[in-house]
Amino acid sequence: MLGFTELGLLGLFIASFLAATVVPFSSEVVFSAMVFGGFDAWSCVFVATLGNWLGGMTCYYLGLFGKMEWIEKYFRIKKEKIEKFTDKIHKYGDWFAFFSFLPGIGDIIAVASGFFRCRWWVVALSMLVGKFVRYVIWMYFNGLFV
Repeated sequence: MLGFTELGLLGLFIASFLAATVVPFSSEVVFSAMVFGGFDAWSCVFVATLGNWLGGMTCYYLGLFGKMEWIEKYFRIKKEKIEKFTDKIHKYGDWFAFFSFLPGIGDIIAVASGFFRCRWWVVALSMLVGKFVRYVIWMYFNGLFV
């Protein structure tokens, strides 16, 4: 983590980006170290949000490369079941990308949004809001605001 903090806001951006991809990583540690190290808390919120959002959108675009045949073959889910779920996702799911900030399932939500061809602008907007809320809550919950 020390290497990221030595890079300043660029390090926070990289850490936040990586944390939003399939790389298991926690950007909150770097975020907290930066604020405790004297960086402006709100600047850290905006940089971390941007990095995390772009990482999440990268997962979304990776999901666009997914194929129905892969889901059937590797997860043994029938095409009819996937198509039924696709209808529900297109009706309600675009805004579900807001929850891509959640640990453990957030990456899956982002990739699934791409796989099911959710509207990119709704995914982008809801994901951006979710990532921002995540870092603001982290900042306040840990007493990092100044």
